[in-house]
Amino acid sequence: MTYNDTLIRASYKQEVSHVPVWYMRQAGRYDPEYRKIKEKYSLLEICRQPELAAEITMMPVRKLGVDAAILYSDIMNPVASLGVDFDIVKNVGPVIDNPIRTAADVERLRPIDVDKDLSHIIETIRILDKELDVPLITFAGAPFTIASYLIEGRPSKSYILTKTMMYSQPEVWHQLMNKLGDMVITYVRAHIKNGGKAFQLFDSWVGALAPQDFEKFVLPTITRIFAELSDLHVPKIYFPGVSSGELLPTLKELQANVIGLDWRVSIAEGRKRTGGKFAVQGNLDPYVLTAPMDVIKRYAKEIIDQGVQEPGYIFNLGHGLFPEASLDKLKELTEYIHEYSATLLR
Repeated sequence: MTYNDTLIRASYKQEVSHVPVWYMRQAGRYDPEYRKIKEKYSLLEICRQPELAAEITMMPVRKLGVDAAILYSDIMNPVASLGVDFDIVKNVGPVIDNPIRTAADVERLRPIDVDKDLSHIIETIRILDKELDVPLITFAGAPFTIASYLIEGRPSKSYILTKTMMYSQPEVWHQLMNKLGDMVITYVRAHIKNGGKAFQLFDSWVGALAPQDFEKFVLPTITRIFAELSDLHVPKIYFPGVSSGELLPTLKELQANVIGLDWRVSIAEGRKRTGGKFAVQGNLDPYVLTAPMDVIKRYAKEIIDQGVQEPGYIFNLGHGLFPEASLDKLKELTEYIHEYSATLLR
């Protein structure tokens, strides 16, 4: 079996023969085969079945020809080990039974126990480590994004309760950030120990913060996470989520390898704002995939043309795939990215 390490090489700004590509939420509802599985099992039920979760993780690798697999899981999974009861509700997202609102609530959160509470996820990673011929990216939700669900009790557009705690109870907020930071560090370390070949820290909603608030209330914990995981010899990706372009200049000291960009900031501008230190990943607007194929390729070409100007580029979307996306278009796009970038790099 030939191992495709293109994503690893690009993450370290090494020479590649083509631009590597993977898609956030690439194991998901755009795939009719996956939709049939979801008729029978919920997301959390699938995660508790390692063989099934591994199979779903591998489906887009086989069908699309992408250069990496991303673990089929959910950013909320490790939260259960802290003693938080939640469900993933259809058309809503994570819903928390008892939201975290007070110092006592934060105090009650216990340390994560991966072996006791999350052994099914570790077993999924072990299976994939044996089966895959591309790197397995594992992931965790970043502290702000997880905190927003824990505090609001469900997805929010305003983050009013989250920001209320941040501004009004800063000591409680920092205690929560520290506990969630510890959770991420322990969880990711277990992933890599058991076969993960890269990891991504998803901070999907931190773009809701002003740069000065991000620097004060969130960045110290993000910095600590990457510093404490710096001994792991795998690519480390930070995705600061949507609308995060103004936060990019604050990331220059992170001990990460790759920064993910959304579609509001060009690849060239993203490199400029992060000081050229990192490889970059992104950043097609997912909804461009609703367009005719010639339009999709035109957008992809513009992004690739910028990406290959410097070493260290990974093609991805600026956010996750959506259910209405076309599997056939994704397959054709993946082939185009490989072929067009290969001609440029030659």
